[in-house]
Amino acid sequence: MHRLLKTFFVFIVLISIGVIGVACDNSTNTSEDGDKTSKDNKQVVNLTKSEQITTMDLTLANDQVSNQFLSMTTEGLYRLDEKGEKVPGIATKSEVSDDGLKWTFHLRDNAEWENGDPVTAHDFVYAWQRAINPDTGSEYGPYLMNGVVKNAKPISGGKKKVSDLGVEAKDDHTLVVTLEKPIPYFESLISFGIFNWPLNEKFVEKSGDSYGTSSEYLLSNGPYKLKEWESTSDSWKLEKNASYWDAEEVSIEEFNYNVAKDNQLIVDLYEKGEIDRAELSSDLVDQFQSREDFDTTPEASVFYLKMNQQRTKALGNRNIRKAISRAFDKEALVNNILNNGSIAANGLVPKKFSTHPESGKDFREINGDLVSYDAEKAKKLWEKGLQEIGKETVELEYLSGDSGDSKFISEYMANQLEKNLPGLSITIKRVPLEQLTTLDKSMDYDLQFTGWAPDYQDPFTFLGMWITDENTNKMGYSVEKYDEILSKTQNELATKPVERYEALLEAEEILFDTAAVAPVYQTASAKLISPKLNGVITNAVGPEYEYKWAEIGSSD
Repeated sequence: MHRLLKTFFVFIVLISIGVIGVACDNSTNTSEDGDKTSKDNKQVVNLTKSEQITTMDLTLANDQVSNQFLSMTTEGLYRLDEKGEKVPGIATKSEVSDDGLKWTFHLRDNAEWENGDPVTAHDFVYAWQRAINPDTGSEYGPYLMNGVVKNAKPISGGKKKVSDLGVEAKDDHTLVVTLEKPIPYFESLISFGIFNWPLNEKFVEKSGDSYGTSSEYLLSNGPYKLKEWESTSDSWKLEKNASYWDAEEVSIEEFNYNVAKDNQLIVDLYEKGEIDRAELSSDLVDQFQSREDFDTTPEASVFYLKMNQQRTKALGNRNIRKAISRAFDKEALVNNILNNGSIAANGLVPKKFSTHPESGKDFREINGDLVSYDAEKAKKLWEKGLQEIGKETVELEYLSGDSGDSKFISEYMANQLEKNLPGLSITIKRVPLEQLTTLDKSMDYDLQFTGWAPDYQDPFTFLGMWITDENTNKMGYSVEKYDEILSKTQNELATKPVERYEALLEAEEILFDTAAVAPVYQTASAKLISPKLNGVITNAVGPEYEYKWAEIGSSD
């Protein structure tokens, strides 16, 4: 998931600035970007976010912020518990055919939308069909469904009808999904938004283009209802949904959010007791890291530089891209700029995220450091690249988000690149998340600082982004051998876990041999957390936080 969100993300995140305990571990007693409880222990929480919500149309959402609030207002087939394991949502049980192609989900009969309509299998069929319909313009629909759900690819390409998609409502409470081939990670994938969440067809169609643009055009079936929000809002509210099927398990009555980008302001609010959590920028970590309410959470998101190979001749050159990927000191960045527990990334698949099915070794341990900081080597590659393109100087635009530590990071990165690559001139362009996402989609950038949070527990969630013409590619990267290997991991190797894993390892090596992206760091977050807010889960994949089981308790 794009994650320019937390800094970026995020992340990004999205993206673009666009998820996460140590990848396989979830933690409790955490909260959002800034959380407040009332002094009399009422179940009311006030929060801050670094970005606005870009959309509440789950078919179109592709950033961490939007997906966070969709997860709070929408009940899907499953939720993830504190161990990262699926627990029943609308689905009470499921089974899969012996050949791995047909999945059947049995749905509860006591779930309803806030308008009183029952939640049925038809709502999931409609949501899936809307996501794959090329007229909808979903990024995640084709990205996650093509080659996975039967007929998804020809449908997204306009060659078949949406009704041909391999999903059907056998009856109101039985959802049947037919896959194109066995998918090793489908059980993890089904818990992610675009697969997991239903839509009320009558409400969506009546809302038309307005659906998902304001509270008036939203319909909840989840723990909370979003209030006082529209697409330009800098503040909004979530209220407990009394019609939620499991409302008795929901303790928090109300969330109040305000957009805040200034970390010092957020810390000041926390120190006044007005918020229960404050994300700390690097300049504030040393001041608070010895306190009991200080916490550092490792995450599975990775930030990197995307290099648009189509807009400039320079970035179309492999040696130029290789030079850029080696021309900045990542250790200094994570230790001195971020200072929050993030670690330097010398590959794309993060540490402690995926293990080899036979040896049990970590993916990152096996592949090791594929692209490290090396100023001398970077300079030689740069000089070779300049000769190949017939230039002595290069001017590049560096695109990033405008929240959190993005200002410090962009200035540091620009300085490092200009210092270590003689003749390079960097112009920094910082924009809000929504604009960054638009510029990314139109490939209107040279270098873009962005990140990715995993959508499911498999290396393919990171590696599949760079397949030729993939919606998440958006930088003109295309390597035939890379595409072939990843295609094999999804087809003939799908039921051969060891061979498939070896192929994924090889694919990552190709990715950096061809200098697709320049990895920067694997994220962590440093924060101050009030002991009053309990039971918040940090997800390894999907939406960053789970609040269903959160509650306000005593700080004693």
